[in-house]
This record gives sequence, structure tokens and C-alpha cells, in this order.
Amino acid sequence: VQLQASGGGSVQAGGSLRLSCAASGRTFSIYAMGWFRQAPWKEREFVAAIKWSGDSTFYADSVKGRFTISRDNAKNTVYLQMNSLKPEDTAVYYCVIDMYFWGKGTQVTVSS
Repeated sequence: VQLQASGGGSVQAGGSLRLSCAASGRTFSIYAMGWFRQAPWKEREFVAAIKWSGDSTFYADSVKGRFTISRDNAKNTVYLQMNSLKPEDTAVYYCVIDMYFWGKGTQVTVSS
């Protein structure tokens, strides 16, 4: 399985960005997709996840109410809508399938 993330960039605090992650290859057995992030000199941390069937979503407390994860099964793509961004959201964001297949990160920078 290959993952291609896009949508990162630079934005001022309070702004919005939408990340996308498209999966290709053996995607028929996906259980869940999610996003992690890693800020400089910090450990990688969980951001959000969504099951590939049903409506279950999961969020880190730090992003609840600001970020929304969604998916398009037909396109094998997961999205992360990020609103009310804060400087502490600055990080490299990684998408992951089943905590096993990881994509290359996309940089998100939020300036104050």
C-alpha cells in the first residue's frame, strides 16, 4: 500500500487547511486510516482516525472541535479539515493505514 499526502502549507493562526491522503495498492482490506503529527524535538503523536466502514471517528483532545477527519471510500482517500489553527499545531503530519503503512509527511506551519 502506498500513501500520498498533500495539502500542507503555511497559514496564520485562526486559519484553516485541509490535508488529503490517497491510498493505492492493496486497499481492499483497510480497517482504519488516521493522522499523526510530529513537531520539532517532540515525539510523534496521534491526531485523528476513522474506521473505513461505519461512522467511528477518534480525535486527540488537543484537536477536538477544531479538526474533522473524513473519508471517501471510492477514492481511497482520507481528509483532515483543520480549522482554528494554532501555532502549536505546527508539525509534519503523517497519514497511516492500520498503524502499519505510513505516508511521507506534509508540513503544516501556523504562524502567530
